Amino acid sequence: MLLIVGTVPDPSLPLLHGRVRPKNRELRVENHRLAVSRGTPALAAAATATLTQLGLHEVFVILAADIGQGKGSRAVYQYLVSTLGHLSVDVLVFHYLQPDVDWHNKVLFAVDEMPRRPRLIADAGFMYAAKMSGHATAYDIFTPDRGELAFLADESAPHPFYTRGFLLHDHHSVADLVHQAYAHGDAPRWLVVKGETDYIADSGRIVASIAAPHWEPMEAIGGTGDSVTGILAALCAAQHDPLDACLLAALTNRWIGYIARPTPATQIAEFMDVLPEALVEAQRAGKERFKHGEG
Repeated sequence: MLLIVGTVPDPSLPLLHGRVRPKNRELRVENHRLAVSRGTPALAAAATATLTQLGLHEVFVILAADIGQGKGSRAVYQYLVSTLGHLSVDVLVFHYLQPDVDWHNKVLFAVDEMPRRPRLIADAGFMYAAKMSGHATAYDIFTPDRGELAFLADESAPHPFYTRGFLLHDHHSVADLVHQAYAHGDAPRWLVVKGETDYIADSGRIVASIAAPHWEPMEAIGGTGDSVTGILAALCAAQHDPLDACLLAALTNRWIGYIARPTPATQIAEFMDVLPEALVEAQRAGKERFKHGEG
């Protein structure tokens, strides 16, 4: 089972926990409709479309409303602490939750009580909390963009707002930032660094860079980073090796842009229609790439 945890900026939404059902470019959870625009719904939509293409259908979410005040995040944290010990999950994804080190640690303790330990993937706010808590190595995969990687690389920063200089100076390469993050135990084994070029790191070393196919307007569309994480989570739930899943997720997201040919006004929900074709193309391209020894 793939379980995705996060929040949605919709004040009317109660705490939801249930299976995701896609319909008409929306997601249905319990009796509620979620627009697939960006954030956790975009992640869940990409994961659902990927698993459906692979012949699997088990995507579940735990969601609550949070408009930045933290109330919904705390409700999700509390629910996780009380229920995780009773759940059997293959892959557990943490997404947009307001960073709270104390609650993060309680959730991590609850993970230790689960019948079997799932693969742990963190993005966005929960990745921040994991780094701030000193427990980043308890995870399997983080999916930062370059700015978020700079926070992971700054061992002294208590919060992303205080990241020293890295965000302002391009002379710090991704390889430098990756090395720094691992040197201080602020990264899990695998990283997918999302950007104009995607980088895959394993144990502190960049093992692949993926720059093609490239469709420039993708950079301006909100939610494309979320879709990478959703595809990655689904591939891990389908028993792909984590490194293979990281590579294939990055490639698939790029093929989505190449096939869909979006403009900056394109909505992320429109990409779900071409995701199955993009996954097939990425699998083919990946086989060719690594058959010829390319990293």
